[in-house]
Amino acid sequence: MFLLDTNHCSYAILGNTQVLDRLANLADESIATCTIVKGELIDMAARSQQRQANLALVQRFLIGLYIYPIDETTAEIYGNLKAAVFDRYAPQERSQRRRTNITQLGIGENDLWIVAVTLQHQLTLVTTDKDFQRIQAVQPFDLESWI
Repeated sequence: MFLLDTNHCSYAILGNTQVLDRLANLADESIATCTIVKGELIDMAARSQQRQANLALVQRFLIGLYIYPIDETTAEIYGNLKAAVFDRYAPQERSQRRRTNITQLGIGENDLWIVAVTLQHQLTLVTTDKDFQRIQAVQPFDLESWI
């Protein structure tokens, strides 16, 4: 099973042939995304110059995908993952550590949620975002790019 990250969903929506060819060769039930990615796609479309047209494209694309929700188990995985990322990358000095947030470490909050869903459901995350490799160094998970 594959979980498409925001960039691969965007590539598909924009007609990237590499991504579309790969999607065409997979069974529909093996392709999914999650509520975090859905939110990012809607945000991007809503802030674009062609708001209505882009929102329609996003909605049409999402109709064909299973969208994994966030639940209690996801939250537990997320919390433990975030703590492990902090242990690995945050400053060790206590006063600096307290003032450090996850984005200062080069990792987005949403990326942690996406990985939590990936881990929870034992999926392969499909992305071109290199930040996920830093998370993967802390907690192994399957990661690939179709670009």
